[in-house]
Amino acid sequence: MKKIVDDWRLIYKVCSLYYEDDMRQQEISDYLGISRATISRMLQKGKESGIVRVEVVNPIQFTYGKLEKTLERKYGLKDVIVVENSSLDTRQESLNKMYEKAALYLSQFFRDGDYIGVSMGFTLHNVARTRRSFAKDNQYMFVPIVGGISPNSINGVDVQSNQIAREFADKFGGSYTQFLAPAQFSDKKIKDYFLEEKSVNFIFDDFEKLDTVVMGIGANDTGTDSTLIHAGYITDEELQSFAGNGVVGNVALQFFDSEGKREKFQGFNERVAGMPADQIKKIRNRIGIAGGTERVKAVKGAIAGGYINILITNNECAEKLL
Repeated sequence: MKKIVDDWRLIYKVCSLYYEDDMRQQEISDYLGISRATISRMLQKGKESGIVRVEVVNPIQFTYGKLEKTLERKYGLKDVIVVENSSLDTRQESLNKMYEKAALYLSQFFRDGDYIGVSMGFTLHNVARTRRSFAKDNQYMFVPIVGGISPNSINGVDVQSNQIAREFADKFGGSYTQFLAPAQFSDKKIKDYFLEEKSVNFIFDDFEKLDTVVMGIGANDTGTDSTLIHAGYITDEELQSFAGNGVVGNVALQFFDSEGKREKFQGFNERVAGMPADQIKKIRNRIGIAGGTERVKAVKGAIAGGYINILITNNECAEKLL
């Protein structure tokens, strides 16, 4: 005798009632006099057999949905946001689109009461300077995760972490605190002694409260184009030396190789006043923003090291990541 769950006419009817007439499983069970467990099995069989075909339609017709999913699976990321850039776009136009999308994503991602860590650099500065405006009645606290004091600006622009925290509070609402230390010291012992001061080390309590960190992903730029050199964080000679040891990039002034390992650059990394890299890796949401083919190796290293688990990039970089 054929089992009721194998009755294809009945399976079709159950699927029609559920998907077309919006009846709940219990309502179908009562209507047909069949157990709810059987109804559930029939619905599953309807999917497996092709009677029911589920199509997920992107409401904004976003071109790169499949690319995002592929990258998430390939690299084990929580989320990937790919921003389109046209072959006709200049490099700056492409980056500007990414900054705009990043600002929109962050405005929807942050939640009231969040403590949000921010690093330094032009990427986050440009995200905060996008034209899009957002509601300001939010209860966020932005926390610089590297020291934010430096005598240097770049072409008159301050991209230190304290300034970034203030700009993010202005952009997204909320408050900010300051990390009252240089980002990098000449000696680890001096750094450790300095950070014992109460007027400075309160920031470590804020580190413990962080729900999210937002960071640019720096590549190993040398010479006149290097933001790190212009800002006084590092010398060209040091960067050249790092290149010989396989450096590919940095997050929050923590340098790493293609596997995300920092050991070969420990002499520099340990002199950085900031949230330790191992602590960064424990934050629930670690958002990295980087675009362009020149950032591909740095992004791969940042993912391999566990420094980011959410990536905002453009299709130029995303396609190379595959």
